[in-house]
Amino acid sequence: MKILHFADAHIDIAAHGRHDNTSGLPLRVLDFLTALDSIIEAAVQERVDLVIFAGDAYKDRTPSPTYQREWGKRIMRLSQARIPTLLIVGNHDLSPAQGRANALQEYETLQVPYIHVAGKPQFFRSGELDGLPVQIIALPWVSRSGLLARTQQESAAAAEVNAVLEARLGDLVGQWLNESDPHTITLLAAHTSVQGAVYGGERSVMLGGDLTLPGSVVRDPRLDYVALGHIHKAQNLNEHAHPPVIYPGSIERVDFGEAQDEKYYVVAQVDRGSTQVEWRKLNGRRFIDRFVKPRSADTLQNELLAALPSDADLEGAVVRLVVEYPRAWESALDEKELRTRAANAFEFHFIRRPQMEARLRLPEDRTISSLTPLEVLNLYWQTNNTSAADIPVLQQAAASLLHDSEEQIPPASGGKDIS
Repeated sequence: MKILHFADAHIDIAAHGRHDNTSGLPLRVLDFLTALDSIIEAAVQERVDLVIFAGDAYKDRTPSPTYQREWGKRIMRLSQARIPTLLIVGNHDLSPAQGRANALQEYETLQVPYIHVAGKPQFFRSGELDGLPVQIIALPWVSRSGLLARTQQESAAAAEVNAVLEARLGDLVGQWLNESDPHTITLLAAHTSVQGAVYGGERSVMLGGDLTLPGSVVRDPRLDYVALGHIHKAQNLNEHAHPPVIYPGSIERVDFGEAQDEKYYVVAQVDRGSTQVEWRKLNGRRFIDRFVKPRSADTLQNELLAALPSDADLEGAVVRLVVEYPRAWESALDEKELRTRAANAFEFHFIRRPQMEARLRLPEDRTISSLTPLEVLNLYWQTNNTSAADIPVLQQAAASLLHDSEEQIPPASGGKDIS
């Protein structure tokens, strides 16, 4: 059986910046749609037996009709080509409120031919997906609020709820595997975190705490392929062993946290007890991230110019240049020259991080050894421009800690200046 697996499309997560004059869509959204077109085209042209999308079609559960239209066009191509397709509901597709529709609900409601939505944990037995001789355990994202509602654990801590949910999901997978036909190809498709997975830059776009499946659950040899979504960094968590446990990653770079990550979808040739995985690289927009901490004010501008990529590398790239420098060197920086030099970039983000050395002077009649720890701390808040309203609260918290520990802060070295 030939399977195409992709995940974390997030087609509208970068809906900002310049727009295309013809379609009216943001150019960054077109990057995501171009990647999606490559995936759909491969599925149709190669006549794969099954497509698995492992969750997160959009940036949230309320996409605009325009983006629903663009996603729908691509999914309908699979339907028209009569390719069975399983859409797993991800955390970005799901409403936190009980009873609300998810962002993929329309395909289930309208019963679109060959398109199946897994909005709850379920076991598709052989033949139930358009006659395919395959068994699929489907695990969409399960919200913590949903578990609380079902178990009436309103007062439970988040970690406790996660542990309960993870144990239940693990037991459920084990139960379905026990019920499965050992002679039929068996898949697990899930939108979740798995123990041992390496996160990319998607931490900034995730919602809520992660639920983590034990590695033993997904590495069960009774499975022939594990199709995962949720983590944007492409990886196989069971390299050189059976079954492959695959995060294909997001289809396009979401932010600079993914600047170094290559983007893929996966085509797998799955047989009972033996699976071959082919990683298909997506040619997404390049992200270039540079950081400079100049040696001196005299060399600051030249070091920044030297850090910029060549004109050829700048062309069409999203570029970030971060500089950290003492605030006193501000006048040596020429931002206009940098922006002129980076004019060929698709986007140029210039981030200044001026550092101010905070120093305080004690009154002439006091020494550091004559101050109590709380007096020293009070001077520290003032030196670092802490809000006047926050200082009493911070001081009270510090006093409580000092009282509880019954320890004194050791005196600093003598002298009138302290950093």
